[in-house]
Amino acid sequence: MSKFRFIDLFAGIGGFHLAAADNGGKLVFASEFNVPAAETYETNFGVRPFGDITQIPAATIPCHDLLLAGFPCQPFSNAGKKLGFSDTRGTLFFDIERILKFHHPRAVLLENVKGFLNHDGGETHRVVVESLETLGYRVSSKVLNANSFGLPQNRERVFIVGIQHDLLLKEPFEFPSPAKTKTSVGKILQKKVDPKYTISDRLWAGHQRRKVEHARKGNGFGYSLFDSSSPYTSTISARYYKDGSEILIAQPGSNPRKITPREAARLQGFPDDFSPHPSDTQAYKQFGNAVPVVMASAVIEAIVQTGALRAKSR
Repeated sequence: MSKFRFIDLFAGIGGFHLAAADNGGKLVFASEFNVPAAETYETNFGVRPFGDITQIPAATIPCHDLLLAGFPCQPFSNAGKKLGFSDTRGTLFFDIERILKFHHPRAVLLENVKGFLNHDGGETHRVVVESLETLGYRVSSKVLNANSFGLPQNRERVFIVGIQHDLLLKEPFEFPSPAKTKTSVGKILQKKVDPKYTISDRLWAGHQRRKVEHARKGNGFGYSLFDSSSPYTSTISARYYKDGSEILIAQPGSNPRKITPREAARLQGFPDDFSPHPSDTQAYKQFGNAVPVVMASAVIEAIVQTGALRAKSR
C-alpha cells in the first residue's frame, strides 16, 4: 500500500518520480511539455505525461498529497509589488499556485538552481515563499549539494518545502543532513566505452587553446578534466551534448573523452535499469536538466518522516 499520492509537474524524465516511489509514493498525474523528455518518461514508467500544464484545468488533476515540481525560473515582472497571485501571473509558478489553491495537498516540494535564491535580488524567492505561505504552508528553503549525498558531482540545488500549517508539528522543517559519503568519479565510470566518446584532436586542441586564453584574462573558464580518483565532477548541464567541456575524463595516451549517457545517468543517481533516450544528444540534455535522484529522495524521506503525508482518504 502506498504511503502517499503525488503529482509530478515539469516532470522531465522522472527524477522526482523515482525519488518519490523510493519512499512509497504513488504517481497519480504527470506533466511534461518537452516531447523527447516525455518519451523517456513513458519508456521508464509506462505513463505518458500530459503536455502543457498551462492548458490543464486544476479540476482535472487527481487529488494528491504531495506536489513535486522542478519548475523553470522565469522573470517575475511584478515581484516586489505585493500583488499576491498577480505577482506570479505570466510565469509557470502561477500554474503550481493555482493547482495548490484548488487541491491544497498536504505538502509541496520545489527544486531549482542555486541562483534562484538571488534571482532579481531575492525578490523571486520571496514572492514564491509568500505565495505558499498565503496558501497555508509553512515554508523552508535550503541549498543542498549532490556530492554530500553520495553522488560524485558538485551540483548545488535549492529545495523549497511547504507543509500545511496544521500538519508540521516541528518547525522549521528539518532538511536531511549530508551523508558525507566518500565519493569518487570512478564509481560511475563504465569499464568499456565506445571510442566515439573520445573527443577529436581538433576539439581537444580548441579546448586547450580556450583554457589558455581564459587564464590570460584571469578567469577560470575552460574545460575540466577528471579521472577515476577525482572525488567529484563539476556540474553537468543541459548543454553537455555540445562539447562536453565541463566534464572530460582523462585517458592515458589518448585524448580525453566525454562521459557516456549511462555515466551521466549514474552521476545524477539514476539506476542502471533506467533507459536513457536513444539519442545521445537528448539523453545529455535530459540528464543535465534532471534532479539528482538520491538527493531528492533524501528530502522526500524527511517530508515523509514528519508524518504530514499520512493522509485520510478524500
